[in-house]
Amino acid sequence: MPTLTQFVVKLHSRCDLACDHCYVYEHADTSWRGRPRMISRAILARTASRIADHARTHELPGVHVVLHGGEPLLAGPAGIRMAAEELHRALDGVTALNLKIHTNGVLLSERFCELFDELGITVGVSLDGDKEANDRHRRYANGRSSHAQVLKAVELLNRPRYRHLFAGLMCTVDVRNDPVKVYDALVELDPPRIDFLLPHATWDEPPLRPGPSPTPYAEWLDAIHERWDAGGRPVGIRMFESIHRTLRGESSLIESLGLTPADLVVVETDGSFEQADSLKTAYDGAPATGMDVFSHTLDDVLDHPGMAARRQSVEDLSAACRACPVVTSCGGGLYAHRYRTGATPEDTGFDNPSVFCADLKALVHAVRDREHARLRRLDAWPSETPGDLAAFDVLARGHGSADTLARLSAAQLLAVADLLVTLRRRAADPARQDPMEQAAWELLDVLDAEAPDALDTVLVHPWTRPWATGLLRSGAPAGGGLAELVAAAALRARHTAAVSVPLRGPADGAPAGGGLLRLPGLGVVLLDGVTGFAQVSAGDEEFTVRAGGRELRIGWDEGLDCPSPSWRPVRLVELPGWTVTLEDTDPLRRAWPTAADRLATGDAKAWAEDLAAAWGAIGAGLPAFAPALAAGLRSITPLAPRAGGGFSLSARDAVGAVGIALPERTDELARLLVREFQRVKFRALRDACALTVPAAPAAGLLLDAMEDAYARLVDAADDPSAPRATPVPPALTTLPGLSGLGERFVEGMCGKAAESRPF
Repeated sequence: MPTLTQFVVKLHSRCDLACDHCYVYEHADTSWRGRPRMISRAILARTASRIADHARTHELPGVHVVLHGGEPLLAGPAGIRMAAEELHRALDGVTALNLKIHTNGVLLSERFCELFDELGITVGVSLDGDKEANDRHRRYANGRSSHAQVLKAVELLNRPRYRHLFAGLMCTVDVRNDPVKVYDALVELDPPRIDFLLPHATWDEPPLRPGPSPTPYAEWLDAIHERWDAGGRPVGIRMFESIHRTLRGESSLIESLGLTPADLVVVETDGSFEQADSLKTAYDGAPATGMDVFSHTLDDVLDHPGMAARRQSVEDLSAACRACPVVTSCGGGLYAHRYRTGATPEDTGFDNPSVFCADLKALVHAVRDREHARLRRLDAWPSETPGDLAAFDVLARGHGSADTLARLSAAQLLAVADLLVTLRRRAADPARQDPMEQAAWELLDVLDAEAPDALDTVLVHPWTRPWATGLLRSGAPAGGGLAELVAAAALRARHTAAVSVPLRGPADGAPAGGGLLRLPGLGVVLLDGVTGFAQVSAGDEEFTVRAGGRELRIGWDEGLDCPSPSWRPVRLVELPGWTVTLEDTDPLRRAWPTAADRLATGDAKAWAEDLAAAWGAIGAGLPAFAPALAAGLRSITPLAPRAGGGFSLSARDAVGAVGIALPERTDELARLLVREFQRVKFRALRDACALTVPAAPAAGLLLDAMEDAYARLVDAADDPSAPRATPVPPALTTLPGLSGLGERFVEGMCGKAAESRPF
């Protein structure tokens, strides 16, 4: 059932700047003129109550509230305190509250920062780059520059006392500005994150295109992506990260990309519920719902036709979007950017591609091609360049960035590809040829050419490598498992080919006398009374399984509460900045004998709530470990509990997966997750890097000792900002067999500055 988890609360309806690109005051909608300047306590209390009721009804593990405007700082410390206190009063004990404020920064002061520190409010600041770029739009009404004031605000947030409040910078793209100068100016301010925002436009009021290029916005953003990538991705940029994630089959981090349903509602200063502010650029009154916090629940808002339209799946997009090869990444673009006035009322609306369609397509292709080229270079990581060595040293200290984990993931992908090459050579033996296996190899070639991202998503599934290495050890044919991989990739790509897949038996969880169809990363299909083979094919709105004279049609959106008893989809737990699967379907998880059976719906929701709480605890108590975990831990297998509390497991080749038995307390779960992922991370690193010299005596024992020490870095992290020097066994620093890179790694674990040494 759809829910709302993101809420924008307008504290003040006016602004102290006069930005000429502002969608609130300068675009089609004029509703701000009739609204109160300041929200009242009664409206805030009712808003908080509505959010709490919604969270309670739908058992939401957390909600996100953004205090907005206008300029929210015009509400003053008293107004902001009032809003935060009402929200905390209603939501404490009901759901976790993530509270943020978006500001132009010109009024930010130590007094505000002290208040935000007290109330747990993080701060996002709007800044369009260097002074020349920022002054193009962000000025006072008298034309005076706001740039110096915003820099003072950022300097304040970067002070050690307030750094934890700094959520990031938001920059609106103007293609007349130099993209590299804009990027460099923003990165120089050391923000934790940068959001680049396309200017709001429609087909009626198209965006500025000053030159002959049909895709100036793609070229502008790609210039930044190239510099960001070449510089080691020093800061999170959610637009680029969302493209990377959607190319891997994961969810987007932003509303303007991907196919994640919109789950946001706005509360104006008069208490009215509105749809996303971006709709103000379409036509006057476009965001209105006719509902308010006093007369309507949030479930009422969800039923509004406009809200339902913004939750649409790929089947509801325009025909041009449905036929586009990058639709899963661009998602049709921001809903507001699709608006066009037609010749008749029936032709007017949002059933169009984005006005930025050509730019989005070109940008996705450029990012994809650069990422693929990067993957091909990563088998030599780390090089001796300063950026690579710095990333390696951070990893040695126990941490690691999203970029570093992407490098390790790329190494895993290359390792799996090498295993498949070996399996394919073996399949070429005339004595071993199997028609079904050959058909699977041929379709794999097609998918590699036509849908490489869908194929890569399946190949980096944590249980693909253990499957392949097991086959090489045993000499068994690849046919069945290969067909499962290819079928899952074909479904992800919406490829029209029908794939024949052998069904697994009761030993793998099939019903008695029936079969189980494994689709790695997607789920399993249980088929009563059917054995042998199933044929799987994708359609626009569903995929079809044919077996034993029966036909089962499963909709793409049939997820956690799927009505079909035969379909058991993988459950996604989507948290702020981290998406992870609860893997309780894949038969290969039984490599851990204590793997639990399929969770009941209520148990799965409890797991999601515990993971949300643990993720919050990691952010608060072990923040330096969070970026790597969010980037690299993709799958959690619930384990059956045992006496003595929670425990964790990981497997040598199942990189990206851990098994967890829930402990009683979420802080214990947080440490279990981080500690076990340290082992996963180290195993990925030992695959990617030569930490020991060739033919080192007892190299395996040496690496195992390093892994144990690496996992214990978590237990030594009593300072939330960084772990102290860990009691690494002294012998580890002197044992023969370490390479120069291995010695550097051990020094990093010990908290020493890495020496410059060849490796």
